[in-house]
Amino acid sequence: MTKKTSIGSKLYTALVFIFLYAPIAVLIVFSFNSGKSTSVFEGFSLYWYKELFNDSATLSAFKNSMIVAVVSSVISTIMGTAAATAIHGYKNKFFKSSIMTVTNIPMMNPEIVTGVSMMLLFVFIGSLFGKTGTLGFVTLIIAHTTFELPYVILNVLPKLRQTDPHLAEAAQDLGCTPAQAFFKVMLPAIMPGIISGLMMAFTLSVDDFIISYFVSGTDSQTLPIRIFSMTKRRVTPDMYALSTLIFLAILVLLIVSNIISAHGDKKLSKKEKGGAKK
Repeated sequence: MTKKTSIGSKLYTALVFIFLYAPIAVLIVFSFNSGKSTSVFEGFSLYWYKELFNDSATLSAFKNSMIVAVVSSVISTIMGTAAATAIHGYKNKFFKSSIMTVTNIPMMNPEIVTGVSMMLLFVFIGSLFGKTGTLGFVTLIIAHTTFELPYVILNVLPKLRQTDPHLAEAAQDLGCTPAQAFFKVMLPAIMPGIISGLMMAFTLSVDDFIISYFVSGTDSQTLPIRIFSMTKRRVTPDMYALSTLIFLAILVLLIVSNIISAHGDKKLSKKEKGGAKK
């Protein structure tokens, strides 16, 4: 009975992974198709990757996405780390839980609601100052920073909980100011969580379409919006090549993030074992 259950669970897991990743595998294979067909593989070629890198509109959208992703992820990481440190330091449990509930709202809120509400807010603020065309890079960065913040906070908070609360106090007893104790002692201890939050914020920014669609201007088209506009015409394998590159880049970032997080957990467990032995 146990063997049957084990075989059944393995088969179910295999079917789930096939269902999830078979479309991506097909997309990657057809990105190397030598012909224009998106259903018949005519031969191996890098032609569509060459066509992709000759497409100035796509490259411009890629540059916009990178600028927005880097700036918004850095800002959200700084703000999220500061917010997580403050939340962790609260003594009142009711107040702490209330803050966490408010923090989680952007994650639970449907993206279309967030996108429309932010667009209305930006347009309203622009009308107060008598400005038209307020949507652009600035509004994109603000919107992306807003929905990335909760993810950074949720990555940093567990590391703060795992860190010995007496470390900062010991550093201050040895002559550090509170700021020095944080930057020299606490910050290195929670760095794996900060890096994980930064990478997650970056990937979320690159991936976002709905919110970006509502808050972007005519001169700030991001890559997901560009891909959406490409799907309105006949789909060609250059879009497959673009999607393949995005998938591989995000996969590498997630692997690096998991390795850094695992390395940080291993170091922390070694320190805890060493302290227990002493």
